[in-house]
Amino acid sequence: MLRKISKEGMGKSNLGWLNSRFHFSFANYYNPDNINFGVLRVINDDLIEPKSGFDSHPHSDMEIISYIIDGEITHKDSMGNEEVLKRGEVQYLSAGSGIFHSEFNQHDSKILRLLQIWILPPKKSLPKLYGSYKFKKEQREDKFLNIVSSQEGEAPIKLYQDVNVYVSELKKEKKLTFDIPKNRQIYFVQIEGSSNINGIELNHGDAMEITKESMINIEAISDSHFLFIEMKEQ
Repeated sequence: MLRKISKEGMGKSNLGWLNSRFHFSFANYYNPDNINFGVLRVINDDLIEPKSGFDSHPHSDMEIISYIIDGEITHKDSMGNEEVLKRGEVQYLSAGSGIFHSEFNQHDSKILRLLQIWILPPKKSLPKLYGSYKFKKEQREDKFLNIVSSQEGEAPIKLYQDVNVYVSELKKEKKLTFDIPKNRQIYFVQIEGSSNINGIELNHGDAMEITKESMINIEAISDSHFLFIEMKEQ
């Protein structure tokens, strides 16, 4: 079953320095019928103005992935980590019993766009994890790049939860096919451009819930940049 989620129907917030689109209930957007999709709790499509960002704040018992789309993010945390990440690069943490971190756009003029993804861990108070990975564009051009997996998986970034996160930049009219394992489901995010997914068109900012399917066929209508999370059915 394929359920298209138009960007126009998502939650929205504009704080001046931060303009966000919420895929699931978050902050001032609350919809009791849209809390999560399986273990996926949050996807926020954030635009952060230059010289602004999130001051140090706590997280616990959540696995968090930041996928950078445009601009650059400066990360600092209570574990002593500090670094700058750019387009296609990924920062992640498993907060365990608690961690503080800040995220800023220190650029003088360029807006930062990122996807912030929160995944529920398999249990509470797991050991903390932090890391990043600086993927190259050629790794995701016209193919799937598995950027996140479980500890038993093969992706460079390993979380505790049983998920796989894939990204791709697919040139216009190119096609890819993804076989969905039995009893698994997918949440698909069209980051840039447009795609045809099993006959349904997704445009910039749209999303799709994919359940009870064995395969998805993806065709780039225009140059297309997308991300999807594959997980157990729930």
